[in-house]
Amino acid sequence: MPTPRPLSLEDTHWKRAAESAGDGVWDWSIADDAIELSAGLSQIWQQVLGHPGALSGARSEIWSPHIHPDDRPHVEAALHAHLNQETPHYQCEYRLSRPDGQARWVLSRGTVVERGPQGEPLRMIGTLTDIHWRKHAEQFEQFRSHILEMLAGGEDLPAMLDAIVRNVEQLVPSTLCSILLLDPDGVHLRHGAAPSLPAFYNEAIDGLAIGPNTGSCGTAMYTGQRVIVEDIQRHPYWELYKGLAARAGLGACWSQPVLSAAGKVLGSFAIYHRQPQTPQAPDIQLIEQTARLVSIAIERKESEERLHLAASVFTHAREGILITGPDATIIDVNEAFTRITGYTREEAIGRKPNLLNSGRQDRLFYTEMWRALLDRGHWQGELWNRRKSGEHYAEMKTISAVKDAQGQVRQYVALFSDITALKTHEEQLRYNAQHDALTGLPNRVLLGTRLDEAMAHARQRELRLAVLYLDLDGFKEVNDRHGHEVGDQLLVALALRMRDALREGDTLARLGGDEFVAVLHDHGELSHWLPAVNRILAAAAQPVLIGPLSLQVSASVGVTTYPQSDAVDADQLLRQADQAMYQAKLLGKNRCHVFDSEQDRHVRGHHESLERIRQALAQDELVLHYQPKVNLRTGQVIGAEALIRWQHPEHGLLSPAAFLPVIEDHALAIEVGEWVIHTALAQITTWRAQGLRLPVSVNLAARQLQQSDFVDRLRQVLAAHASQHKGELELEVLETSALGDLARISQVIDTCKAMGVSFALDDFGTGYSSLTYLKRLPVDLLKIDQSFVRDMLDDPDDLAILEGILGLSTAFHRQVIAEGVETVDHGEMLLYLGCELAQGYGIARPMPADALPGWVQSWRPHPRWLQAGQVHRDDVPLMLAIVKHRAWVQGIERYLRQERDAPPPLNVHHCDLGRWMAQELWETLTTPAQRQRIDALHHEIHRLAETLCALQAQTRSAEALARLGELQALRDAMLAQLQALHSAPPQRLATNAPSCQSATPERTN
Repeated sequence: MPTPRPLSLEDTHWKRAAESAGDGVWDWSIADDAIELSAGLSQIWQQVLGHPGALSGARSEIWSPHIHPDDRPHVEAALHAHLNQETPHYQCEYRLSRPDGQARWVLSRGTVVERGPQGEPLRMIGTLTDIHWRKHAEQFEQFRSHILEMLAGGEDLPAMLDAIVRNVEQLVPSTLCSILLLDPDGVHLRHGAAPSLPAFYNEAIDGLAIGPNTGSCGTAMYTGQRVIVEDIQRHPYWELYKGLAARAGLGACWSQPVLSAAGKVLGSFAIYHRQPQTPQAPDIQLIEQTARLVSIAIERKESEERLHLAASVFTHAREGILITGPDATIIDVNEAFTRITGYTREEAIGRKPNLLNSGRQDRLFYTEMWRALLDRGHWQGELWNRRKSGEHYAEMKTISAVKDAQGQVRQYVALFSDITALKTHEEQLRYNAQHDALTGLPNRVLLGTRLDEAMAHARQRELRLAVLYLDLDGFKEVNDRHGHEVGDQLLVALALRMRDALREGDTLARLGGDEFVAVLHDHGELSHWLPAVNRILAAAAQPVLIGPLSLQVSASVGVTTYPQSDAVDADQLLRQADQAMYQAKLLGKNRCHVFDSEQDRHVRGHHESLERIRQALAQDELVLHYQPKVNLRTGQVIGAEALIRWQHPEHGLLSPAAFLPVIEDHALAIEVGEWVIHTALAQITTWRAQGLRLPVSVNLAARQLQQSDFVDRLRQVLAAHASQHKGELELEVLETSALGDLARISQVIDTCKAMGVSFALDDFGTGYSSLTYLKRLPVDLLKIDQSFVRDMLDDPDDLAILEGILGLSTAFHRQVIAEGVETVDHGEMLLYLGCELAQGYGIARPMPADALPGWVQSWRPHPRWLQAGQVHRDDVPLMLAIVKHRAWVQGIERYLRQERDAPPPLNVHHCDLGRWMAQELWETLTTPAQRQRIDALHHEIHRLAETLCALQAQTRSAEALARLGELQALRDAMLAQLQALHSAPPQRLATNAPSCQSATPERTN
């Protein structure tokens, strides 16, 4: 082997300088072809060829064979040109072939440093530089420019993705590349481009759900982070897909998530290798750059699709679209604009939007609109415009300013829809929600609004107002003797008379039943408003003719005035007037009584003093009893309501009615309320330690809820019970508690729910029930007041109200629980109506805390509850008809027992059941054979009732009563026929009226 000559000192210095710059140095003795490689070049050799190579030997043996065959001609040409002194230096870029078939770019430079006497080259020294990644970057930039040209040329996305993959595979020939896209559902990956991967592999992974441990690409898309798997067979991400990868011949997979400009995951770009492989820094740079290029392609195509979609939406949208220039001149409208306004596109373009002006908005309205557009760039609201025909219409409109890159307005775009029908319907709903359906008078909701307005007006003008609470004397007897229809007609007549007795501007509202409230404005002393009270009393006492009947009742009136020496709210004024009304009844009826605040304070003095109650709180005399709440159908005990009691050392166990009214308007109510929450939370913890996990609901006083620091105080209470789990405490609020500031109370409830405390609306249906409150109050549960539940088996009105409340709960996605379940029949009827949650004496009475775990273990629902199924909604009218028929028979019985003056309608077509059977629904529920049997039975019942009533009229009461059993048997037969018409018949309705246990309603803390 030729031996190269040693380097001179100068050459050694040059060699060291070159190596310090990262180059390898070679020294070639041309005459004998001996070449010596520096240690630095050996390191480059290792990187380029995969092995260090020999440090010396013949150039033709250790160097030339590694030059890529395609590059050898121009390498030799450049070398000979320099040896022949045609070029001052030798410089050539070419590829070296690796053992694995790949090639790597290098730059070789050199100079002849020694020549013979004839100028023949003897010695040449040079350097070798690894320029592979520089060449790689240049090629990538060329490839990137090509893709961008495709994008500018409108190439479709699949073609561009395929081109990206193929170009990367050309850059790195030993790789296989893949682009996967994230499905619009954000869950599944979809095939994008992978021309070199086997078809079976692409089909297998198409549609897989992304997530942790779903290969490299699924995991990268799930986490949004790069995933490098150097050895597929050993990595946990590929545990489920090892066999698939092995079959496809894949050893490594490096995946980069494709992210939008906003950081949203769009897909992934991956490089596969046949063998396990560790990426170098340039590899990471390549997959990052390629992923960004894929992102540009995807987003550009999505942007184009959005533009096409926008054009289609503009043309075909059902909403009207109006586009103007910066000066508000119309430049385009869509077809819906023409349909709504009546103006064609040609008629509108070039004009101003004020061609639609109806004149119903003033100049200030439009000034505020333009101020919002200029300040915020958009405006949204409702307004009235005018069609080409002159007809006014309501529209919901959104106007947005479209600005250029410099922030200058280029267009205004208005999107609007015709909401005239909605506004008309809304006005009707608002009227219905604020007025009594029977009399047309304002109801509780509108009364509350007007009373608040009247109080504010009185404060501002330093005037006085009077609140009158009216209750009709003797109305119940009229209703019982002559029936509900006559009673309703009497109410309507009296309501009109009493309203006419008031001045214009005063308010008369019906609260329900035979109770009314009047608000008299701008009254001073007693002499000013007393004539109005006397006119109302006279109007109520005048006889009313209804058919052949002349009916006469009277009214008892309670009066209170505002303002008072003490601060009072609207609810307190109503309670004062109500209290005064009862005093008027006690004094003989048909009169008025004025609320006496001094007397009221005296009455309060008969209760335990505030100091005594505070002492009871300090001495642990207050206790909590718990009433279970259950699912009637499944038997699950879903919670318990905490009910406060006073274990009085002298008077025994006192109900809350004996002491809570005393503190209702005092700060002590807050202390007691917080004690109840503390105690309930502690009991939850105790039960949990015993293996019983049971949520507890606590009644929240209005004063406590309306405290400005309520949330902070509740947070402190919860912090004192760190073991309390979310969802185990529920707060029950009365509807009236939330009426003061609906927005603030809603925010309070939302904040508490975020702390794990849920809310229920208690005694629903008895207060200021409103769709607005139900919509805006974020409560989880509605509690149906026990008054509706207790009487639903006999009173069709209560049953209809109950069914309506259940419908509201479904419409507003609220859970519902019924109070006052006193018998098995009550529970069965609730299940038929679809109400499964309940509490009441028929399930369990309130009990001490230590008794509840044993009760939970032993309690089982009644077998009839387990068998009861919810009836179809179409069967609800049938259930109402059954209840009405039972009520009609009871009316006959009361008449025969001389408990009413007249029987209910005896004509077979005039009773409630007869009118119901005349409806179209009757035809759909029955077969001809069923109708024949039921109709015959119905006529037989009426014939017997007419006979019994005739005996009663002939003063033969004993004979009539003796035959009541016949009437009851026919009733039971009729009810059995009616119950057979639906799939889950409430069989108990055919029996005698249930004997309800006495259950006095109680108000807890």
